[in-house]
Amino acid sequence: MDLTRRFYHFDEDFRDPFSRDRDRVIHCSSFRRLEYKTQVFLNHEGDYFRTRLTHSLEVSQIARTLCRMLGLNETLGEVIALSHDLGHTPFGHVGGDVLDALLRSDGREFGFEHNFQSFRVLTRLEKRYKDFDGLNLTFATLEGVLKHSYPYKKSFLEPLDPLFDFGKHPSFEAMVVDHADEIAYCSHDIDDGIKYKLISFDQLLATPLAKRVNEMVEKEGLRVGEPLYRHRFVAGLIKILVEDLIETSRPMLAGHPLDFNARNRLDASTKAPVSFSPEIATELKLLKKLLYKDLYKHQQIAQKMYAGKQCIKGLYNAFRDDSDLLPEKQKQLFQKRNPPRVIADYIASMTDRYAFKTYQSIYGLSSL
Repeated sequence: MDLTRRFYHFDEDFRDPFSRDRDRVIHCSSFRRLEYKTQVFLNHEGDYFRTRLTHSLEVSQIARTLCRMLGLNETLGEVIALSHDLGHTPFGHVGGDVLDALLRSDGREFGFEHNFQSFRVLTRLEKRYKDFDGLNLTFATLEGVLKHSYPYKKSFLEPLDPLFDFGKHPSFEAMVVDHADEIAYCSHDIDDGIKYKLISFDQLLATPLAKRVNEMVEKEGLRVGEPLYRHRFVAGLIKILVEDLIETSRPMLAGHPLDFNARNRLDASTKAPVSFSPEIATELKLLKKLLYKDLYKHQQIAQKMYAGKQCIKGLYNAFRDDSDLLPEKQKQLFQKRNPPRVIADYIASMTDRYAFKTYQSIYGLSSL
């Protein structure tokens, strides 16, 4: 199977297929909107916080390094990374959770899932060509976005092109992006959380992985509380995780062809050949568990996310009750698509600040 296959033919140019994919993604509207979409902390809360855009760039940088060191296609890893969060709603994961519940309460068998929404952005919601929807990306890029995180099988995906075989693993590059995503958000969420005093190193150092990183930083002559410690800790965490992934994955990838079109499509029931060592995987799981409990559920974050959830609920209910509140383009789509899905697509495309602004315009409130 030719993974560079495009769904609509166009004359080739001087770029390779995945470079064309990357360029089309970077120039699309949905990619630009990531600048004002929440990663963990609301975008307008501070200029230092990561957004969906900076997160995607950090994932891309890590994925490119990993692909290069593992002998994989660097540009394919890059474009999957840049595309993987295009479907995220305003206000982070809570926005997607709210839309999922609202769609299901309206009788939709399939609610909202951000990986599939990213795929829909790339294949249906972005409009750049007269004769068809989407950005006309390669199969490998679309599969990587759709299947970069396990498990792949979901009932609502069954009507898709049979080429997206959910009984098979995606490309190795897609597996790399899944781990690069994990490395990026763990490291930068710690950086942001420490910077704004929502979590402390005393809490983090209760985990074995943080202790491992601390030993590395202390060898550089730095201690907790010193000005450069936070920066060196984050860099050390990335270094440990990247090096472990490379050392663990290299022997498992040995024997697989470097040409991605020549590789066997591995059965999804088999162990993925791109992974951390068992020891680091266990330690990373413990660190993520602590971040979930002590950072993501922090009172200050919970309050902001609650406001975001109420905003999305208010917008959805208003648009459902009175379609005249929607732009003309969305109203016209009611003739071709299910209205609740059109409403969800519109809300999902919003930035945090535009969602708040629209809510305030409809309800006449200065704040939520």
